[in-house]
Amino acid sequence: MKRTPLFDVHQQLGAKLIEFGGWEMPVYYSGIVAEHLAVRQAAGLFDISHMGEVFVRGLGAAAFLNYILTNDVGRLRPGQGQYSLMCKPSGGVVDDLYVYCLAPEEFLLVVNAARIRADVAWLQEQCSQRPDPRQVRVEDASEQWGAIAVQGPASCRFIEVCCEGRSDRGTAVSVATELKKNEVAGFRFRGEEVFVARTGYTGEDGFEVVAPAGLLAPLWTALLEAGRPFGAQPAGLGARDTLRTEVCYPLYGHELDENTTPLEAGLGFFVALEKGDFIGRSALIAQKEAGVSRKLAAFKMIERSAPPRPQYAIWKAGADGMRVGVVTSGTQSPSLGIGIGLGYVATECAAPGTRVEIEIRGRRAAAEVVRKPIYRKAD
Repeated sequence: MKRTPLFDVHQQLGAKLIEFGGWEMPVYYSGIVAEHLAVRQAAGLFDISHMGEVFVRGLGAAAFLNYILTNDVGRLRPGQGQYSLMCKPSGGVVDDLYVYCLAPEEFLLVVNAARIRADVAWLQEQCSQRPDPRQVRVEDASEQWGAIAVQGPASCRFIEVCCEGRSDRGTAVSVATELKKNEVAGFRFRGEEVFVARTGYTGEDGFEVVAPAGLLAPLWTALLEAGRPFGAQPAGLGARDTLRTEVCYPLYGHELDENTTPLEAGLGFFVALEKGDFIGRSALIAQKEAGVSRKLAAFKMIERSAPPRPQYAIWKAGADGMRVGVVTSGTQSPSLGIGIGLGYVATECAAPGTRVEIEIRGRRAAAEVVRKPIYRKAD
């Protein structure tokens, strides 16, 4: 298994390590529930160095990415980022990712760990087919760079520890806390460039810091020491999964794959059909006009039961109910104290308020389709 530059730090902190997508990663330190609640109430630090960093540069970089990605890269100015998807001509998702515009001719893609090789191969293949491929350079920098996510309402109280002085690239700010949602800036830490973006995967305010691999250990230590007085603690993959499930963020390999389209996944907001041609556009237009036969729905358990898990069957409620779908993500919600999940169901069963049943260990337990996100601050 691969290990991130923070592996020794995780061992020193007593993390429980597991295999995840070919990486040896921390699933928890003190416990999933404690780490989850720390992020909701204070802050948590996540090692996300297993994810990929791909730079796309050149005179044709913006036009190339606008053809490759579903969202409208043309809307980005230096210092801005957006969530997007990369699709096949069929509309199936190659990967979901974040794209950051660092300069007019320079973009950073942060991609899923298990998809780095497939993504880079897809980008290079598409680049080679451009009229002038020399105008675009695709560089897989995943071995040289890594990232730390700092998530939670208290994150803005100590994030400045990784920033020495004003930003010198991207959004012009004096400190990272001046960044708005989906903005990115280049700062210095120990004299080297790091990128700080106000994005995240938890539903909370927070930041993601992309830095050279050699800086990650001292950066992690500095952030954790600065954050501890505000309740910050290290958090593992377990809390990352419960947090993102509560706010209905998709995970590639669960909600997304090459046989699933963004429209089925409820991600149409990130598909700019009006921007002009891009890979998958024709298929997505046809699917939108015809209507999807299945949708990704969120649900809450109504009665006490074991937590729902991926691949559990979803049935229409009632004695004569038929199987209508399958769970893609499921867990016990630490914030709500009930079982929750996501799953693909027949379109007619996807409306909030629809009663369904989740087959858990051979027994059907009552659940209800709810509006996304499942967890809201008002709850």
